[in-house]
Amino acid sequence: MLWKFTLLLFFIPMESQPDLWMESNYPQASWENITLWCRSPSQTSSKFLLLKDKTQISSFCPSYKTFQASFFLGVLTESNTGLYRCCYWKETGWSKPSKILKLEEPGQRPKPIFWIQAERSPLAGCNVNALCHGWLQDLVFMLFKEGYAEPVDYQVPTGTVAIFSIDNMTPEKEGAYLCHTNIQMLPTLWSKPSNPLKLVVAGLYPKPTLTAYPGPILAPGESLDLRCQGPIYGITFALMKLEDLDKSFYHKKPIKNEARFFFQTLTIHDSGHYLCFYYDGSYRGSLFSDILKIWVTDKPPKPLLAAWPSTAFKRGKVITLQCRVSHPVLEFSLEWEERATFHKFSVDGDFIITNVEGKSTGTYSCSYRTEALPNIWSHHSEPLKLMGPAGVLTWNYVLNEAFRLSLIIQLVALLLVLLWIRYKCWRLRIREAWLLGIAQRVTMLFIVTALLCCGLCNGVLTEETEIIMPTPKPELWAETNFPLAPWKNLTLWCRSPSGSTKEFVLLKDGTGWIATRPASEQVRAAFPLGALSQSHTGSYHCHSWEEMAVSEPSEALELVGTDILPKPVISASPPVWGQELQIRCKGWLAGMEFALYKEGEQEPVQQLGAVGREAFFTIRRMEDKDEGNYSCRTHTATLPFKWSEPSEPLELVIKEMYPKPFFKTWASPVVPLGGRVTFNCSTPHQHMSFILYKDGNEIASSDRSWENPGANAAYFLIISVGIGDGGNYSCRYYDFDIWSEPSNTVELVVTEFFPKPTLLAQPGPVVLPGENVTLRCQGTLKDMRFALFQEGTQVPLQFQSASGNSADFLLHTVREKDSGNYSCIYYETTMSNRGSYFSMPLMIWVTDKPPKPSLSAWPNTVFKLGKDITLQCRGPLPGVEFVLEHDGEEAPQLFSEDGDFVINNVEGKGIGNYSCSYRLQASPDIWSEPSDPLELVGAAGPAAQECTVGNIVRSTLIVVVVVALGVVLAIEWKKWPRLRTRGSDTDGRDQTIVLEECNQEGEPGTTTNSPSSTSQGISMEITVPV
Repeated sequence: MLWKFTLLLFFIPMESQPDLWMESNYPQASWENITLWCRSPSQTSSKFLLLKDKTQISSFCPSYKTFQASFFLGVLTESNTGLYRCCYWKETGWSKPSKILKLEEPGQRPKPIFWIQAERSPLAGCNVNALCHGWLQDLVFMLFKEGYAEPVDYQVPTGTVAIFSIDNMTPEKEGAYLCHTNIQMLPTLWSKPSNPLKLVVAGLYPKPTLTAYPGPILAPGESLDLRCQGPIYGITFALMKLEDLDKSFYHKKPIKNEARFFFQTLTIHDSGHYLCFYYDGSYRGSLFSDILKIWVTDKPPKPLLAAWPSTAFKRGKVITLQCRVSHPVLEFSLEWEERATFHKFSVDGDFIITNVEGKSTGTYSCSYRTEALPNIWSHHSEPLKLMGPAGVLTWNYVLNEAFRLSLIIQLVALLLVLLWIRYKCWRLRIREAWLLGIAQRVTMLFIVTALLCCGLCNGVLTEETEIIMPTPKPELWAETNFPLAPWKNLTLWCRSPSGSTKEFVLLKDGTGWIATRPASEQVRAAFPLGALSQSHTGSYHCHSWEEMAVSEPSEALELVGTDILPKPVISASPPVWGQELQIRCKGWLAGMEFALYKEGEQEPVQQLGAVGREAFFTIRRMEDKDEGNYSCRTHTATLPFKWSEPSEPLELVIKEMYPKPFFKTWASPVVPLGGRVTFNCSTPHQHMSFILYKDGNEIASSDRSWENPGANAAYFLIISVGIGDGGNYSCRYYDFDIWSEPSNTVELVVTEFFPKPTLLAQPGPVVLPGENVTLRCQGTLKDMRFALFQEGTQVPLQFQSASGNSADFLLHTVREKDSGNYSCIYYETTMSNRGSYFSMPLMIWVTDKPPKPSLSAWPNTVFKLGKDITLQCRGPLPGVEFVLEHDGEEAPQLFSEDGDFVINNVEGKGIGNYSCSYRLQASPDIWSEPSDPLELVGAAGPAAQECTVGNIVRSTLIVVVVVALGVVLAIEWKKWPRLRTRGSDTDGRDQTIVLEECNQEGEPGTTTNSPSSTSQGISMEITVPV
């Protein structure tokens, strides 16, 4: 069977396959002794499996993990012939099988396998690699082109695969190619030719149109007719299914200028993405058609519901709910969960929601139906919740409303008290002076309380406007392979600054859907247009889609003709008299040159060379003579120039303006992902409205100035900073028709995306006052912007843009106040200001006397017999040299770079007081203060002997005292039982006498001298133990 392959415009990731080849001890007759080898491409494995004709014939389990395994077949016989493949075991299961090795009858070498590897898009001028697998080692590979007797190229690789490079692909190099192999020692013994490989270069003809009948959504069992239509008659059409290219690749002869691919009975497996192209007899191909998605399901897939401009109502504003799918729809339906009877229908999928009396908030979803299945509605979209004017009920809002209500209640109570007092005056006719005093005191109490309430409302509770960040606007530009004639082959690119973008949509003239593309890893998508024709003229812009939102449209790219460059876009900030003004001219192609024109002048006012896709023209000092209409044009960089149409005119008029506001962030403008940022925009003028801008686009406004009279300020809050929230922020305020100048720009950088840089000081971290220091911040990426920070400050000290991966920050004439910890970051300046982690802090000392070091002894400060002591001098700075002093004199080890000094006690000369200091290697004349002294004592010296004698005397006295105490305690313990018995008898007798006396005294009417009383009294002896 003839295999046909086509170069693809896109890359499809493939799972790594194992390599299968054969070896033999008989090169001239390899079929006499065959061993098959299977090798894993990237990881070791514990199991290998050999398959023949899709059944297992052998498995190999080595005793340890290895990259390859062998399977011995021996002599090739008819029982051994067949199709062989191999697999290896991964953590997730068996790998994908290797390429098929076909062993035919004895005497025949295996037929090689031939396939292509495209380095880039298969347009004219690209490079293509063709790979030929020969199954044996050390073969000679020959590349033949159909119709030619001589080989086009040959290779002698060391392995089993040869790579043939076809450079600068042109129509002359198109056609069918074959691959042969032979053994080096036997050049006449050839293998069978490989299957033909047809190279069809896309992009030489316009792309066709692929349509589905009756539609792209069908039920299982129905039939489908895919029609591929092109502008040329008598050409061959090809249809591909992207999910399974090997099995779903169809060729058809045309009927006039179209081909029909018919599917009789559809199944769920036929769902997928399809595209088509066509090619002529010389294998010159067209661009690919737009991808057409086919659904085979009982119910259409769910659509995407988004809100524009946001999901929060603003006062007097409406919200447009947009229900979107990527295929034609008969009708859309919108449902509201809070009201079961609510249904709205729309043909274009746009639903306008108003919030009259605050009754439109809630959860919405949408569905649709198609012409193919008019009675079946699709699955509902993900729910989308609309919130009230405040977004959510905030604590500040509740407190403000409570204070306002209490103020009203107090004023009403004040009025009632005054009426009550007046009523009492009339009823009781009491003197008015007394009541007037009471009324004044009560009135003053209520007024003070009301003023306090107002003060709390305006002062303590600062109302913040939460920024509901819209989906970032994407960027649209064009690329071409023909810089001198871009209209011959043009591709439009759309890129989003948001990392959560799922899909891109290209629109023409605001309504026509051109194509939908999924977002790549670089968050961009390509829309090839090919050679421009009159049908391509129009205005293009693109949208980016996220999970629950669609972005604003990009700036419009206008194609005005087949041999004219796209019209550029001109813009500028409001001009201010006496200040510099930059005029931005944005082109659409890289490598173009720019020219600025003023109405009434023939020659360009300014010209700039090729600086990417945009240029900035500068008016140094804006004056009255600079007012007027300006436009810009682009042209090719080489003669003869090809010019674009002039841009739309930009009118520059110097108007009366308020001074620019004060704009800052409460915390640092460099925040990690998920951090909180509050912008403060303030002005001394009263009753102003404020606008917040991001990269020149309005994103939020604050219109509450009338409620808070006095010095005005607006606070814009980002609760959780996202990936796309970084950028350049500014603000303005206005009062009816008069606007202020734009504020200074604040760069918001979102960190923790890139590895942290390294910060170094030159000449060193210790500097004399008045000298200069250069801090070098070394990153890992090029073309970044660097920022330097000092500990204790929130705003970066300096910014630097560098083309390399490092930036130098110069600190002029430093003073002691410049001492401290410094750190740096780097961040990208394209679209979203994503930054790195902070570098490790670097301490800078500005002093003529570096801080003193510390001195310690190891293992201790007492010499032992035959042992040395190491003195360790440590300082806070790197790159220094240490010196050790002994009792004011320099020690034998005078200098040390690591700060370790080995001290011995030969003849008792090592004992004494030591101190150390250091000096900078970069500044050898600057010495630090000496460390605190450290005393070393010797084990055999007089001091040690005195210490030993003293310890012996003290120890002897302690032993004597302890023994004496023990003897005394033993003697006393023996006396203790007798003393305890004697004390108990005496105490009992004394208690009895006391009780008898108490009884005698307690009898009334008796005396102690009466014998009768003595004889009649009852005597009771009670023993009371002690």
